[in-house]
Amino acid sequence: MNPDVDTPDRQTPVAATPAPATPAAADSAVHASHDVLIVGGGLVGASLAIALDRLGLDVGLVEAAPPGSLPAVFDERNLSFAEATVNALSALGVLAKLRAPTGSIRRIHISRRGDFGRAVLEAERYGREEFGRIVVARDFGEALEARLAELPRLQRYRPVRFVGLADGDPAWRAIRVADGAGERVLRARLLVAADGTRSGVRDALAIGADEYDYGQTLFVTRLRGERAPDGTAYERLGAEGPTALLPRGDRHYGLIHSVATAHVDAVAALDEAGFIARAQEAFGWRAGRFLACGARSLYPAIRVLARRTVERRAVLVGNAAQTIHPIGAQGFNLGLRDAMTLAELIERQLATGAAGGAVDCGADELLERYAQRRASDRERTVAFSDGAARLAANDSGLMRPLRSLGLFAVDRLPSAQSFLVGGAMGYRGDVPALCRGEHDGLRSFGGRA
Repeated sequence: MNPDVDTPDRQTPVAATPAPATPAAADSAVHASHDVLIVGGGLVGASLAIALDRLGLDVGLVEAAPPGSLPAVFDERNLSFAEATVNALSALGVLAKLRAPTGSIRRIHISRRGDFGRAVLEAERYGREEFGRIVVARDFGEALEARLAELPRLQRYRPVRFVGLADGDPAWRAIRVADGAGERVLRARLLVAADGTRSGVRDALAIGADEYDYGQTLFVTRLRGERAPDGTAYERLGAEGPTALLPRGDRHYGLIHSVATAHVDAVAALDEAGFIARAQEAFGWRAGRFLACGARSLYPAIRVLARRTVERRAVLVGNAAQTIHPIGAQGFNLGLRDAMTLAELIERQLATGAAGGAVDCGADELLERYAQRRASDRERTVAFSDGAARLAANDSGLMRPLRSLGLFAVDRLPSAQSFLVGGAMGYRGDVPALCRGEHDGLRSFGGRA
């Protein structure tokens, strides 16, 4: 997402405040103050706003899209929600707002073109009906918007641009924003950067990021086959990257087809029949013949890792903190666990500090605990995603027998399967209680207490 903001929905329009000429002048004309200010109204930022709603905090959500429009991130991409994500979004009341059917992932089938063997993970074997669900990003965006509209305390600013940081009292983090009427200042005890891979907030905080280009572009589309999905999510690996086939809820598949950068223009120029033929060749015939596909969208596969996730009175979540290779569909699930961990820590801070007066959501010790709790999950998920992407794309003849042995081990050894299954379901590191389904008694989530 772009690092943008918006005019408030439940407050005097920010345009009523004259625009300051300089950052210093802006400090003397603070337009609004919040306990928590979230920059970015996409998947993770909106989910965090919902999670914080029942804590009784003053929360601001800074968004790029105007009222009545969804952010660009809510497109036709197919999101794979791990079980931990389903647990959290169900408790937050978001999944109940979905109007379109979702697809159940009951089985995961992994193979690589040119290698022997395959691995098949069955949810039933682990006492589950499913590993997770497939949701179209646009449908999810509409559900989030419907849930956000129900929140009585949330202050939404849209559409305005994030301009930069402003100096001021160290007990606050102030930012400059702008719309057509000029610039003004918002401030918060805690600033949350949820503004995506090219995070303007991260840059303004002077937090560096390390990038790695996998040399792949992902073609994403809806695909119709001669056989309807049966609950199997396929991950077919190849030298140009993975080709995934995901079981949507509308009797179509979600196709994610990786293409080497050198071939992107040629593939983008293919007509529907030509693209389907290429995807069929890369994937094979396990799901039958591919018949038709919808419009195609393109996304480069680039890993971007922030060198740290917290700063004074500021925290990075979701893609602002880490954007990873989509192999294994871990990105959004990891970002949601960022948001749910932060919400859980703030709630605990409120519970322990209730008798002593006001609670500081941006206190150093809270952010230190956040960074510590997220470290293991972040490191392990990034390592898995990066290692799998590099190993799968390595077309060396020496690698093929090793990969085949690896697939055989995953298919036959319970310990190897359990490692993959735990990660696929979203259970890595210190998992927040809401993701574990332990939300009873938490007054802050969905009114379930």
